[in-house]
Amino acid sequence: MSRRCIITGKGPQSGNNVSHALNRTRRRFLPNIQETNVYSEVLKRSVRIKLSVAGIRTIDHKGGLDAYLMGTAKTKLDASLRPIKVQVEQAVAAKKA
Repeated sequence: MSRRCIITGKGPQSGNNVSHALNRTRRRFLPNIQETNVYSEVLKRSVRIKLSVAGIRTIDHKGGLDAYLMGTAKTKLDASLRPIKVQVEQAVAAKKA
């Protein structure tokens, strides 16, 4: 399981555990990744994606999954979100017609 957020791109970082005697041993700082369902109002279904908590807040701040996808360029989206963006765009176009 890759520990990478598909919204923010956050991944593992490395650093040191530092003891009281200043001994240093390597460690990893893992992001808070959650596998969650995000509801798309246009598609009328939920989409299961792996996000960091900061990614969940980003989607909420933008106004939901649909608004986030429509407001973000296709080249800046993760490859797993591009087909969902196409489906949202097609649903919006069909709704307008």
